[in-house]
Amino acid sequence: MDPALNLALRTAATVDLNCDLGESFGAWTLGQDAEIMPLITSANVACGFHAGDPGVMRQTVRLALRQGVAIGAHPGLPDLVGFGRRNMDISPDEAFEMTVYQLGALAAVVRAEGGRLHHLKPHGAFYNMAATNARLAESIAEAIYKVQPELTLYGLAGSELTKAGEKIGLTTAHEVFADRTYQANGTLTPRRQPDALITDASTAISQVIKMITEGKVRAQSGEEVAIRADTVCLHGDGAHALDFARQLRAALAAATIAVSAPRPTPAR
Repeated sequence: MDPALNLALRTAATVDLNCDLGESFGAWTLGQDAEIMPLITSANVACGFHAGDPGVMRQTVRLALRQGVAIGAHPGLPDLVGFGRRNMDISPDEAFEMTVYQLGALAAVVRAEGGRLHHLKPHGAFYNMAATNARLAESIAEAIYKVQPELTLYGLAGSELTKAGEKIGLTTAHEVFADRTYQANGTLTPRRQPDALITDASTAISQVIKMITEGKVRAQSGEEVAIRADTVCLHGDGAHALDFARQLRAALAAATIAVSAPRPTPAR
């Protein structure tokens, strides 16, 4: 690529930084929500099925509103013990109902606090199942479309979930991961497999910059896979999440990559 063109692309690049938050429950605290909130541009708030409770949801929404961070619903499977990371054999109807129920709950909290819901991103196994199962993906997209069609649907880049959202007419944000490795088909390496997580900060940051500026990611197989990076996920429950978020923001600034939440579509 011509160096001048490459510089122009880098200068024009914009990306969203999203983080899964509000995952404490009752007397148990998880993550550093207050500290990480100023470093991100959109927050995915747990809705009570895999984590979170009404009080935590309200507290997290208030934090996001104070920092001007876009607020999204983060519905998961009803599995508190497994933190929503275990697959469940659910039907498309159940996927629709789980999405509507959790979306409605968080939307009410956001409205009560004087805010406006911006997006929805499924959590954990719900997210991964919808990434490859078109029927589940279509049910989630339909739920959003029928409840609040102006919301942006966050999904794994190039997945069945983003395809379903685009098919029904939703705005979608193709998501990439800073701390996860990829397979040759563009899916994430399952957490149970070796090397699923990237623990070295410099390696993770290099992967993010490459995905944003080149539209490519190197799979575990060694081949480069085309990928669209509208939003980058930061996991807020990691031991070094806060330090990594600071390092990533600095690296994006050095690469002249702007950071902001995706613009939602006008309400229909």
